[in-house]
Amino acid sequence: MIKRLLLLLLLNFGGLALGSIFTNPGVNSDWYQNLSKAPWTPPGWVFGSAWTLIMICFSIYLSLLWPKITEKSSLIGLIVVAWILNVAWNPLFFAMHQVAIALVTISLLLLVICIFFFKYWHKIHLASLLLAPYIIWLMIATSLNAYILLKNPL
Repeated sequence: MIKRLLLLLLLNFGGLALGSIFTNPGVNSDWYQNLSKAPWTPPGWVFGSAWTLIMICFSIYLSLLWPKITEKSSLIGLIVVAWILNVAWNPLFFAMHQVAIALVTISLLLLVICIFFFKYWHKIHLASLLLAPYIIWLMIATSLNAYILLKNPL
């Protein structure tokens, strides 16, 4: 269990590290600073704290789920898709300024995390609530992305 958890933490935080390559300069860019942002946009420090909690909970969730699944290919597929979508959003939004494609990407990520929740609820029941921070945060982040798309001439 500990080895699996450490591997999943490495995988998930590795994805965050890749994304931060684009996020950090993007947040400070003139492009981002001049966007009209949603009034409910949290302060910058909240993003790092939220993603830290999310990835810890998601890694624990996956480490609990893994031994309960006999057919692992669909689980691995969902993990890979979630990882790719999570990493892809940052360059799409911050580096390429593809706000609409980023919105589709984050919406798909929200869908994938909800699939985890509903598909595997029967395997680990209440431990599935470890996905709640991820789902809640993705709903907020999706609304922030949508606001930027709708309120800015891009």
